[in-house]
Amino acid sequence: MIDGFVNANHEAVLPLSLRGPEGQTRKVNAVIDTGYSGSLTLPPALVAELGLPYAFSSRATLADDTEVGFRVHRVTVLWDSKSLHTEADAVGSTPLVGMALLDTHSLYMEITNGGRVVIQPIGL
Repeated sequence: MIDGFVNANHEAVLPLSLRGPEGQTRKVNAVIDTGYSGSLTLPPALVAELGLPYAFSSRATLADDTEVGFRVHRVTVLWDSKSLHTEADAVGSTPLVGMALLDTHSLYMEITNGGRVVIQPIGL
């Protein structure tokens, strides 16, 4: 089970631990974005700080029909007490958790400032 919280802006936030290829770690608060189908976005400065290895380049169309290009990197996330190897899009200024990272999990949110956010594997 992963616990988070709802902030004053009505955003569901998950505290995550990230690990780079040399074992360096960083704790971040990532906002759950149910409109994002990928796994994770990280600010480019954080990607550089962790020395995350480049995987490939990609493009996406935003809600306003703007097309953007970005780099995708490999990262290890502590997810439900396990190391999970995933890809992170290097874009934006706020870490985001997308639907691919939430795959096979349930999401419970209490939408009020300080409310609980609970992620757990389906079937528990």
